[in-house]
Amino acid sequence: MKSRGLLLLAALALPGCIRAPEIVMVDRATALEEQASGSFKDVERRLARAGMSPTPVPLTPNQLEDLGIQPTPLIENLGRTQADRVDELLRRHCVGEGRDGLLVDTRRQCQAGRMSADDAALVERVNRARVHLWQWMRTVRPDVPEESVRRSWQQVHAKGVICGGWVEADDGTWGEKKC
Repeated sequence: MKSRGLLLLAALALPGCIRAPEIVMVDRATALEEQASGSFKDVERRLARAGMSPTPVPLTPNQLEDLGIQPTPLIENLGRTQADRVDELLRRHCVGEGRDGLLVDTRRQCQAGRMSADDAALVERVNRARVHLWQWMRTVRPDVPEESVRRSWQQVHAKGVICGGWVEADDGTWGEKKC
């Protein structure tokens, strides 16, 4: 019994010899735990890279027109005059020859495309040039009223409007010029 008591005393007296198990605390989750909890660093990095290098989105010609972008013509427009461009707008019904001699914006009836900002600026320039022409004609013949000068010019000019061009009739309706 004495030996058992000594052994017990020795075991209690020498606690430094017995080592307690080490407990390791991890402050980060493993990759598997991160993925299971919804953290996808690699996928997020790939997405971020893809967002920084955008790729083209295929659009149809109709979608481009809806965005206001004119498709590039299949043939070059080199050598086309402003009169050629006005004739094209008349043929497409984007503008019309008004009864008063001025070009009228009729883009709601426009066929095969839309009017660009350049087309609208061209129509304004043509109308301004016509008004200046009528003013000059009045200086040449001051005894003729302006309305008469304009009406006479419009009647002569109407004969030269392109076939199929959009013109306003005397009753105010719009239609294609018959040739």
